[in-house]
Amino acid sequence: MAWRLRVRHLTGFRYADDVLSSYNEARMTPLTDASQTALDTRVRITPRATVSRYRDYWGSAVTAFDVHVPHTELTIEAHSVVETHPVPQVLAAVGWDVLRDMRVRETHVEYLTPTPYTAVDIEVCTAAREVAGDLPPRAAAREVADWLSSQVSYVSGATGVHTKAMEVWTQRKGVCQDLAHLTVGVLRSLGIPARYVSGYLHPDPAAEIGSTVTGESHAWVQWWDGDWTSGDPTNGKPVGPEHVVVARGRDYWDVPPHKGVYSGPVGTALGVVVEVTRLA
Repeated sequence: MAWRLRVRHLTGFRYADDVLSSYNEARMTPLTDASQTALDTRVRITPRATVSRYRDYWGSAVTAFDVHVPHTELTIEAHSVVETHPVPQVLAAVGWDVLRDMRVRETHVEYLTPTPYTAVDIEVCTAAREVAGDLPPRAAAREVADWLSSQVSYVSGATGVHTKAMEVWTQRKGVCQDLAHLTVGVLRSLGIPARYVSGYLHPDPAAEIGSTVTGESHAWVQWWDGDWTSGDPTNGKPVGPEHVVVARGRDYWDVPPHKGVYSGPVGTALGVVVEVTRLA
């Protein structure tokens, strides 16, 4: 069943004194692909900025902007309306022989190579192989993702954006970014191409029309097993119409909602508000 969702994402910064100039990138615009259609997208910058838009290497929509007037506050407000529609997986799952083929490995090399935030050690790899057993790749990936979900507790505030996958595994707690990094890293260690997905989630699968929730950006994973298959390890379930994809990459640092540099004093506040409303 298709959903129509409205998303408002507001990020704000406050500085102790005038910032003279800043250079920024925002990834807050949902994609249009086989699973969803972005019907309306807008990004508003305050104060007025010089704005350009492009697709980055990973296919994400980027709003790049420069601010060259003195300012003590900066806000980025993104509004979007997205229709999500589950897509049946029609491509046949491949076997391990295909994933080991050098042509496939070269095609997906960036999603097979560990990054500093997704690397895992041999102990975790060995345990994951035992969980996967003799299952084919698609089933093995799902089994491993579910296993990792059962091993790590969701604890808000337990980690930060710089937390790495092995730290999450050691302390057995984290947030959605951490579960995604850990799952991506373990799947790559098994030889399954995997990528990090950022976006939004309406947390109530039975949400009524007009239902608005306040939350945060969400993260999940996709792995390639002949087709790109999605999974949400934080919630231990497949990705559904309540998920809205914004960006994909090797890890969080390819897809942050905002990044930039500026000339001025240290920022004194950062506020983020995300609201998701089911429209249909």
